[in-house]
Amino acid sequence: MSGEAPRVRKLAELPAYLISPQDTVRLAPLSGPSQGSGASVFLEIWEPGGAQPLNSHADSAEIFIVLAGTALAHSDEATLPLVAGDVLTLQPGSEHRIVNTSETERLYTITVMADDGGFETMVDSGTPVALDAADLDVLVRGLKPGT
Repeated sequence: MSGEAPRVRKLAELPAYLISPQDTVRLAPLSGPSQGSGASVFLEIWEPGGAQPLNSHADSAEIFIVLAGTALAHSDEATLPLVAGDVLTLQPGSEHRIVNTSETERLYTITVMADDGGFETMVDSGTPVALDAADLDVLVRGLKPGT
């Protein structure tokens, strides 16, 4: 037994952050070291046409589960289209970037960092921003069967 009580968090109460103020991707930490996990799990939301800067994680695989939207994933020399229902796994050390290809719709993913490596702390140090009603609608609707 761990001695730790289970933790429940409400999606509507989650904070979200921009890593840099000019970013077009919001991240809401769902679980990570602050919740007692070595892996980190985030909700990521790309604004229409938004993109991450080119980045890599030397010691962690990164998994993106696409909930809604369309994107192009660039990883090293590969470029792959993404749609809702896709699961993208990026290997440790890959230089990657995801671009929301829609000019009108947001892109939503659940993102897992297999080895946090300080990523949750970096996100939590960013600029706080809110999840809005449209974000919560995608999450709640997307998690209910038949919707």
